[in-house]
Amino acid sequence: MGKDKLYLTLLIIAGLVGGTLVGALLHGDYDEREQQKLIHDAAVRLAAHQAALAEKAQWERIAAQTHSQPATTQPAGLIADPAELARLKNLASTLPSEAWTLHPRSAALKYLYFVGRKIFMNALFMLIIPLVLSSVIAGVTSVGNFAELGRIGAKTFAYYFLTMFLAVALGLVLVNAFKPGARMAHDLGGQAAMRAEAEAAYADSGKAEQVSKNNPGGLGGALLNIVSQVIPSNIMESMAGNQPLPIIFFALLFGIMLTTLGDAARVVMQFFDILFQVIMKMVHLVIWLAPVGVFCLLAWTVARIGIAVFTHAIGGYMAVVIAGLAIHGLVVLPLMLWILGRTNPYVFMHRMKQALLTAFGTDSSSATLPVTMECATEFGGVSRKAAGFVLPLGATINMDGTALYEAVAVAFLAQAFGVHVGPVGMVIIALTATLAAVGAAGIPEAGLVTMAIVVTAVNQNVLASTPGAETIPLAGVALIIGVDRILDMCRTTVNVWGDAVVAKIITRSEPDATPPAAAV
Repeated sequence: MGKDKLYLTLLIIAGLVGGTLVGALLHGDYDEREQQKLIHDAAVRLAAHQAALAEKAQWERIAAQTHSQPATTQPAGLIADPAELARLKNLASTLPSEAWTLHPRSAALKYLYFVGRKIFMNALFMLIIPLVLSSVIAGVTSVGNFAELGRIGAKTFAYYFLTMFLAVALGLVLVNAFKPGARMAHDLGGQAAMRAEAEAAYADSGKAEQVSKNNPGGLGGALLNIVSQVIPSNIMESMAGNQPLPIIFFALLFGIMLTTLGDAARVVMQFFDILFQVIMKMVHLVIWLAPVGVFCLLAWTVARIGIAVFTHAIGGYMAVVIAGLAIHGLVVLPLMLWILGRTNPYVFMHRMKQALLTAFGTDSSSATLPVTMECATEFGGVSRKAAGFVLPLGATINMDGTALYEAVAVAFLAQAFGVHVGPVGMVIIALTATLAAVGAAGIPEAGLVTMAIVVTAVNQNVLASTPGAETIPLAGVALIIGVDRILDMCRTTVNVWGDAVVAKIITRSEPDATPPAAAV
């Protein structure tokens, strides 16, 4: 069995490396930002064409009523060439988020997308809801004591918020020390040029409507967003929508009530325990798709974005984010695990390698959850109590990497647009980024929306202290949309690693009655 797992890990690593190389070869000189601009321009020209047609029809009606000769000139904006009109309609019918379908090698990308997203990712997502429901209920009933469950829950939330706040603080220290935003403004020709570029990119990306619709706004909005997600009005709707936070709440409440029924509930408890074991068997099967899945996902990503993006003006921002994630993942979290969990952090990291590699390839904490639970319980020595309660909760609310990324991104934008934030503003960034990261799981377009929440909170603080002052334009997020996918892969890996570290720390004080199979 050990050789099989080593073989699988090597295959996943080969998939990551091979996907990067194939993606770089497919990328060529493709520019997704330029394609999105073409789509936007096509929509504008078609709108002008429709207006010109209406104007021409009006001229013809007037000519017919007055018995005069129709105008020989054509209205401005009218497209007479049928081939050009067909081309524009084809462009305008493409969503900005699907601009990659216009890639010169789109046929290859479609196959990569189908295998990576439709087969591998869907297979993982298929398991998430039954895994969360069964693992949380089985975990609660295995504790069996409400007071003990409360103790585990209090420790879990304390550690999660501590690690997220440390991540945010680290990110803010780095971004203020290196100031990548100021350098980017200089490279792009000043703040006025940057604002114009950001507005154009934001319009071309097609994200404005989603962000505006889903942005609860500011610090208070971030807190309300979390509370509104917790209690579901319809648990079946939450399951169908793949929303883990309300399902965790329902499973906790259901498990607690089961423990109050004594022997009468034993059959139900056994059902969920066996369901959990069956789902984990399914995980064992699906994880063998990981090498092919991560190869296709990484090749698809690199083919769209390219590798040269690291050398652009945005490269300084990316370097700060990746440096912060590396320090948090390789120094801060291991130090916590060593001190609080009395565990060799790098041995534990080695035993969690399949989960971390899968997280990098899929850029989804939720999709990686089945693999995380398997690695943690079978190889990492994490107790079933901790795995059943701490890991599903962590995949939903513990977002160390996301919180660090949000804080760095907003501080970077403030620097780029010359907005003075100040110490109070930095505290607001820290608090809002932490809360926004917690609520990110239930928000469509989560990365952009949570960043918009933090930007709104900072702008409110700036205007409260200095009315009429320059603020961070919401369209500024468009400057970093292009590299979000690569950074998402990195921060998801840190998110999953943070979940595993907290679960291992909790295991030290909350072990199973029967010790886990692997101890570190």
